[in-house]
Amino acid sequence: MGKRLWVERNKDGSWDAFSDDGAHIKFGKDRGQFTPGDLVKIALAGCAALSSQFAVENALGEGKGAKIVVDGTYDADSDAFINFNEQVVVDASDAGLSDEDADKLKERITRHIDKACTVKHTYVQETPVRMEVTVKH
Repeated sequence: MGKRLWVERNKDGSWDAFSDDGAHIKFGKDRGQFTPGDLVKIALAGCAALSSQFAVENALGEGKGAKIVVDGTYDADSDAFINFNEQVVVDASDAGLSDEDADKLKERITRHIDKACTVKHTYVQETPVRMEVTVKH
């Protein structure tokens, strides 16, 4: 079982998400707030970032990382994203990599993400969601 997460509504209409270990993020549908759909894409990009971090730092040095941009195609009829496009960009221009070294780094990053990105693994398969509604009265 993963860590416990929950959301609570704020008086201004926004929401706060919390975890047992103290993490917090504000979200909603107003300008300047991440929507739940945005958070789905952020989860995919964040997972790729953390999964690729070792390969990038090993090749380019500590503190280096990839910029990961995720976009998704939304289908209004099914009210769901039908695909995601993920672009992983590593700026290695200062590293003096040969073409062969750059290709090896690209392959290594791809392997790390394919092996360790739980979010990607979840999105590429059909994932059942069980829901229980309780009304306290």
